[in-house]
Amino acid sequence: MTLKYSVGLDISSKKIDASICTIDQDQSIKYKSSCSFSNTRTDFLKLCHWINKWAVDKSIPVVVCLEATGVYHENCAYYLSDNSFQLSIVLPNKAKKYLQSLGLKSKNDKIDAKGLARMGAEQKLSLWTRPADVYVKLRSLTRQYQSIQETITAEKNKLHAEELSAISSKEVIKQIRSLIRFLENQKIEIEQAISSCVKSDKEMKLKIDNICQVRGLSILSVATVIAETNGFDLFNNYKQVVSYAGYDVVENQSGTHHGKTKISKKGNSRIRRILHMPSLTAIGSEGTNFKQLYLRVYERTGIKMKGIVAVQKKLLLTIYYLWKKNVPYEINILKEELVSPSPNTMLV
Repeated sequence: MTLKYSVGLDISSKKIDASICTIDQDQSIKYKSSCSFSNTRTDFLKLCHWINKWAVDKSIPVVVCLEATGVYHENCAYYLSDNSFQLSIVLPNKAKKYLQSLGLKSKNDKIDAKGLARMGAEQKLSLWTRPADVYVKLRSLTRQYQSIQETITAEKNKLHAEELSAISSKEVIKQIRSLIRFLENQKIEIEQAISSCVKSDKEMKLKIDNICQVRGLSILSVATVIAETNGFDLFNNYKQVVSYAGYDVVENQSGTHHGKTKISKKGNSRIRRILHMPSLTAIGSEGTNFKQLYLRVYERTGIKMKGIVAVQKKLLLTIYYLWKKNVPYEINILKEELVSPSPNTMLV
């Protein structure tokens, strides 16, 4: 008895390699067909027809598993979602580890598509939900802001090196200063665009205003977290949020060996980056739970960075709690209030 059809899609900028298989109650995988399509809207329709052709029994569910490949997969994902297909989008490292576990020695697009189809058949993957347009726009704006800020920092470092050089060039210094001024103006424009985007959604603005009452958090930092998590739409408990941002703790212990215990950093680095400065501001505020947390961790470990990371994690959970509950910030938010009773599996 066939339990489900599973479609695997390996998507690049110009091509989509597709494979469809079935899995039965004995966990036996049978590949039905493989095909290639161009990554264009015209061929998205052909892809839908191809899936429907091989998924003969309409009473059996069809799942589509694809890998997140930058922005190349987005148009196809949106089209399939609009046509009522159930999608699961997996991270590249998760797909890579799964394909390695199959013992495959060769690698090409067709093999990857078959592997993704098998992955979708064997595992119960989380279903993807199309993010709201406002979150997609906000994500583009906040990522552009971070990119500009990183470029400004790099150019200032170059300017510093050039000015202290034994033989410096006035022309180069002039150009770098001009570029920095241009980038600073660009940053101001992006900040204004972020603010306008937040104001365009009344519910989002109200929630962000509540969160910004937390010492150290600004519209920019909160908007970045909200954009990167799609408004926490697919998160059901705080552990999922911690794992997604890479703040989950990883142990390294076996027998008599005791390695370092540290955060995984296998998650969204943009969230960790944007929470660094707010954490320093929160630590500098007397009488706050954040400073007390920092001091406790620092006294226990003797490492300042561990205390800072602990504050970053608590800031993230505070944002999550206030966003989900839609309530103003209170200084004595209990730790247990951050925990949702949902038993869902952690995101990776």
